[in-house]
Amino acid sequence: MKKKVVSTNKALQSGPLESVFPGSTSKILDFLATFKEWDYSVSDIAKNSGVSFKTALNEIKNLEQQGVVSRTRTVGKAIMYKLNLDSKQGFYIDKLVFELATKRALESESKNIQKSLEDIKAGRVSPHKEVKRRLNLK
Repeated sequence: MKKKVVSTNKALQSGPLESVFPGSTSKILDFLATFKEWDYSVSDIAKNSGVSFKTALNEIKNLEQQGVVSRTRTVGKAIMYKLNLDSKQGFYIDKLVFELATKRALESESKNIQKSLEDIKAGRVSPHKEVKRRLNLK
């Protein structure tokens, strides 16, 4: 019986789409939308998305048929792919990834500010030191 090998060296710990829609397609789309300036082989997509090669190959075929990803070039025997921002689907997926990531970042920052305020109120840190730390001053 073959053992399923999945990379643990994902490019993103948990991408915006994956956090809302768990699954291999979301992992792949998170990776391609986050690193949309470049094109990738199926092997690179699998490794950086944390899915098996076979899963990545099947998902890329489906996404290509739907116009979400497109072939860009061939390097040796490898076909390179990237998110197709010229298609409506690819364009809106990219926008959704950006909006979800922005929301997560704002929520995280809000939690950090709340914790800083609690630390100041509790006397665990002086307001001046906290302001300097947040502004990255020494």
